[in-house]
Amino acid sequence: MSTIDATSAHWRWIRTGARVAGAIAGLSALTVGLLYRQAADARRIIPMAEAPPPRGDGLYGTKFAGEPLTMVVLGDSSAAGYGVHRPRETPGALFATGVSRRLRRPVRLYRLAVVGSVSAGLPYQVDVAVEHEPDLAIILIGGNDVTHFSARDRAVRHLGDAVRRLRAAGCRVVVGTCPDLGAIQPIKPPLRWLARRWSRQLAAAQTIAVVEAGGRTVSLGDLLGPMFEANPGRMYSEDRFHPSAEGYARAAAAMMPTVMAVLATDDRAPVPVAEDVRALPEAADEAVRAPGTEVAPAGRWARMRRYRWFSSRPSASVPSGDSTIGVVGYTPEDHQVG
Repeated sequence: MSTIDATSAHWRWIRTGARVAGAIAGLSALTVGLLYRQAADARRIIPMAEAPPPRGDGLYGTKFAGEPLTMVVLGDSSAAGYGVHRPRETPGALFATGVSRRLRRPVRLYRLAVVGSVSAGLPYQVDVAVEHEPDLAIILIGGNDVTHFSARDRAVRHLGDAVRRLRAAGCRVVVGTCPDLGAIQPIKPPLRWLARRWSRQLAAAQTIAVVEAGGRTVSLGDLLGPMFEANPGRMYSEDRFHPSAEGYARAAAAMMPTVMAVLATDDRAPVPVAEDVRALPEAADEAVRAPGTEVAPAGRWARMRRYRWFSSRPSASVPSGDSTIGVVGYTPEDHQVG
């Protein structure tokens, strides 16, 4: 699930990256110049941000009885749902509706993610999150750390600390690691190759930090790359960077089994189709190369799991023409604002 916040400030990473790549890889002046030219070309293509994403906060599954489960969504524009137009199309709404329907329990959602956030912004989001005493936190972060050329160690430390604080508050945590920014079509080689390398390195480091802090990760990488390449008009929003409603829904479908596994017990938990236990660094490296892989703590080791995606076929309950596909089978009565 690719994400870049398309403002002029965000092209600093390209200029910095060109200088760094030239310094460490011995690129010729011609190659560095090509990187600058690619940055300028992409910038002309991408429209500026016009409006914040819709909020999806509220109570989901009001038809179900019981105490609501409290869910918080933290991170950057990919967590906020930048690029969609209706609250029900945002990742938070997709996860809240899916969890509510599968557990047959109300879910209260607080979307705390901020468009443009880097990992250094997570402490402030966690400050607000813990006030809500959440049962589950979903974090999507990392794309802007790459585009801003943030120090990787510092970004990973902020993420690990956020997970640790949430776990200490009794909250379960699922993190979607840094997407593969090399999958974004307006970015051409060789700049695309650098973006892919930085994204994967950050995703592997994120996996180690999150699992050590007691959370679970799902590697996104280029998980949706083939779908996005085959149907860019459907999978991308107007800015050609952020996913469309269908793109977000497919990403939610890939993460939902891990979300349910961390919440559910007995027959409600998804059954993995593959499982392996390895040293954490090895598991992190393997997960980056096998998008869709869950990595979870297993004592001194890490457990890798692969699940079947939850269905992404449209549900009969979804109105004709609704771009929110049937990952959750959303209906209007699922959501109550407040």
